[in-house]
Amino acid sequence: MTPRPSQSSSPALLLTIGIITILIVSFLTKLYKARRYFARLRQQGCSMPPHHPIFGHILLVGKIMSTLPNDAHGHYLANEIRLRFPHLDSMYYLDTWPFGPPILFVLSPNGMRQMTQEHPLLPKHKGQRQFLRPLSGRHDLVTMEGQMWKTWRTIFNPGFSANHLMTLIPNILQDVLIFHDVLQDHAQKGDIFSLEEATLNLTLDVIGRVTLNSRFNVQTGYNDMTSALRDQIKWCTFGLEPNPLTRINPVRPVVHWYNGRRMNRYISRELENSYTANRGGSADKSIVGLALKSYLEDESITKRAQGMDATFKEFAISQIKVFLFAGHDTTASTICYVYYLLSRNPAALKQVRAEHDTVFGKELSRTVSLIISTPHLLNQLPYTLAVIKESLRLFPVVTIPRGGHSDLFLTDPDGCKYPTKDCLVWGQHHALHRHPLWWPRPNEFLPERWLVTEDDPLHPVKNAWRPFEWGPRNCIGQELALLEMKMIAVLTLRKFNLIGAYEEWDQLHGTKDANKTVDGERAYQIQAGSAHPSDGFPCKVTFA
Repeated sequence: MTPRPSQSSSPALLLTIGIITILIVSFLTKLYKARRYFARLRQQGCSMPPHHPIFGHILLVGKIMSTLPNDAHGHYLANEIRLRFPHLDSMYYLDTWPFGPPILFVLSPNGMRQMTQEHPLLPKHKGQRQFLRPLSGRHDLVTMEGQMWKTWRTIFNPGFSANHLMTLIPNILQDVLIFHDVLQDHAQKGDIFSLEEATLNLTLDVIGRVTLNSRFNVQTGYNDMTSALRDQIKWCTFGLEPNPLTRINPVRPVVHWYNGRRMNRYISRELENSYTANRGGSADKSIVGLALKSYLEDESITKRAQGMDATFKEFAISQIKVFLFAGHDTTASTICYVYYLLSRNPAALKQVRAEHDTVFGKELSRTVSLIISTPHLLNQLPYTLAVIKESLRLFPVVTIPRGGHSDLFLTDPDGCKYPTKDCLVWGQHHALHRHPLWWPRPNEFLPERWLVTEDDPLHPVKNAWRPFEWGPRNCIGQELALLEMKMIAVLTLRKFNLIGAYEEWDQLHGTKDANKTVDGERAYQIQAGSAHPSDGFPCKVTFA
């Protein structure tokens, strides 16, 4: 006798079928709207790669990403698409729904100028906010908008001025000399080591001195604050990762809370110490010291008696954390690429060394005292600066993600207007800096392009070099980054040869994946906060 189904199972089954049906209909409706939106954009004359009515650009993206290393930075995608479709040379749309929002890639100097100079208050994309929130909280200069951003940028601008940074050179030198000793130790050992790890430790020590007047001493020991910061970076996400398991991790909020607590405890203590010193008339020269001095000058006597304002302290801690993150992460990566490119271009290295001999003399032991006594000698290094600029052109460390707006349209050279509503408007420095339309011989390392006259074909096109961005929201720390890199170059390039050791590294770690280069470079960039060299840039150092 066949058993009859229970009465309770039929409603449950019907409910399940109903829910599944609703989900499928909802998905198909959203799919239709997403694909239809791009079809309308194409009809309006907006540029994009060939668009599939069902898959959009997902198949194209998948095909391209399969040719790149698994850990390659996402900013390679825009240029790889341009290489396949050369007419996409200014701006174009990309449809990857349901894996991400509509993307408007911007690849031209004029397009990025519209983003950051014509419309400088275009809001940062929510993915950037999501990434930075565990690092800095909700009140950092990178993601602030409007009058609040203007107020806090004004407070901290004096500390990052070129003139003020010159007064901090003796302190910065102490950390650079430790880095010199680290390289010397590896030269004596002849071992393979991570250059990125060494530069990260160096730049953390420097930004700690400059920002907080704090001795992190990461190059020689352990620091709980910097340990928390670096661990926090590893757990941050943009919310745009194609793998949902990367976005959803129940452990992440706990790690963020724990690391945030460690960072806040340390910075709060240092901030209170600086506040007390300022009130006592013994202010330090750090960026925070200058900000507190300005704050105290504006305070009433009553407020002084009550101690530091809680709101000011909360906002100041957010700024300090974002300075510590951005001030070490991007600079460390660029230092690696300066060494890398010079090691592959011996003629350029020879010219840098000759310039240092000319400015500082051939007696290396006198270099430190000369920098301290005459710091402006660092401004007499045009070829060294050209090397740094060319390194940043070939290996830019950041992009510019912005959130679109219903009233904002970008215009291409043909006059076609591109709506930005609900889009990730993504300025792509890598694609711009490698574009032959703007850069003759774009994939070659040519520091000379920064030294030629305007009538020379190599001379950079206006607005085409944007590692620090332009406009009012440009990088507040660019003077510090350039100063720091010049000091490191002067104190190390004549003494050491640094050579990439990827072949030995791959043998030691059993790397058999043939797909481990981008643009022929084994030191391709990966996403790790900003863009960093793959595998930490393993290298060897020898005495020059």
